[in-house]
Amino acid sequence: MKRILSGRKRIIQRFGVMQFQAILRGSQVQSTTVTLEDVKRDILTDTLIRTGNRNLGAMGYTEHGYRHINLVSNIAQNVIKRLGFSGREVELVAIAGYMHDIGNVVNRDGHHMSGAVLAYLILKRLGMPQDEIGTVTAAIGNHDEEAGSPVNSTAAALILADKSDVHRTRVRNTDIASFDIHDRVNYAVEHSFLRAMEEDRTIILELEIDTRICPVMDYFEIFLTRMLLCRRSASFLGCRFGLQINGNKLI
Repeated sequence: MKRILSGRKRIIQRFGVMQFQAILRGSQVQSTTVTLEDVKRDILTDTLIRTGNRNLGAMGYTEHGYRHINLVSNIAQNVIKRLGFSGREVELVAIAGYMHDIGNVVNRDGHHMSGAVLAYLILKRLGMPQDEIGTVTAAIGNHDEEAGSPVNSTAAALILADKSDVHRTRVRNTDIASFDIHDRVNYAVEHSFLRAMEEDRTIILELEIDTRICPVMDYFEIFLTRMLLCRRSASFLGCRFGLQINGNKLI
């Protein structure tokens, strides 16, 4: 009994009394407008992000921490804004972008599904209305290129934002000689920008790749599935998707 009480005390000290009680009850406060800042302040969400990124680092994956999730959140917001969506839709896609990789705390395999379940529990506790929770969790659950699909506008924007984050700053391996193809492709990308243009309904991923490090074909070898999913996502938003590498339009 003392051991159980001691365990409870440690959890309460880490997460706070109110949050601990909410987890025990599985309770939900009265529906309220949950913002990105509310999610960023949530201790459990922050713990999942940090631990998941640390786990992936131990497995040899590229960075999936604050840099990645904040960038994805910002890019997804920009896409939605540029295409004329409402303020609340902008906030929801920002939240989905920030939370989309929390499932990495469980495992990389199926992280989109475990992440959606974790997001549901967190957003329910924070008081987000059920229909908005459904929108965000559907986006998170569909952002993986192997099983994902742009089931709503939030999912479409999240997919485009997530798959556009290819850059050398994501590479954690400091030994260039030991790079695998994922490290090599990411390290070769010196600039990436996702450009959304409402006037001609076009979304273009612009990349600058150092071909001395990685030939362009290596990019397609590992990212072709992602680019096809981006094309479907752009189409869902009523746009055409394009890829431009070193100033040359490829698709």
